[in-house]
Amino acid sequence: MPHRDEPGLTQFVTFRLADSFPEELRDEWSKLLSIEDDRERRIQLEAWLDLGHGVCHLRDVNLAQMVAESLRKFDAVRYRLIAFTVMPNHVHVLFTVSAVPMANIVQSWKQFTANRANKLLGRSGSFWQADYWDTYMRDVEHEERTLRYIRNNPVKAGLATDWQQWPWTYVSPNV
Repeated sequence: MPHRDEPGLTQFVTFRLADSFPEELRDEWSKLLSIEDDRERRIQLEAWLDLGHGVCHLRDVNLAQMVAESLRKFDAVRYRLIAFTVMPNHVHVLFTVSAVPMANIVQSWKQFTANRANKLLGRSGSFWQADYWDTYMRDVEHEERTLRYIRNNPVKAGLATDWQQWPWTYVSPNV
């Protein structure tokens, strides 16, 4: 799908580990792709991700911390970071695009973290899935719903009982 990528848009982006939709479980997850309603398909795909398929490299505290730090690195320089959560096999980020295109920002996050993660893990090959999902925020209500989703994702996935307990969730103090 094409990405709507322009300065000033607030974007919700999800990118996931390369093995989060494992080939051996293709019969399970391929049915989700056939859901015609875009919103329903995304809800079902997100729920599937939360089941924690794949190796879940981001359960490793060092890797999760490294990803979180990389997301914060250019906040207020290349983009305005609103919120993120690092889950065991995927990442959600809500941010406002500035002069640097969203595609370049996401590519930079993924490339830097993949190189560092592979080095830390002593491995090579694909770390992240090639593309990403993005949704631009249409209005304040849409952004507030998305922010709640990001905060509550670790709770919904059973990783914490309160979003503030999950160390890899960030919400800007300006929100």
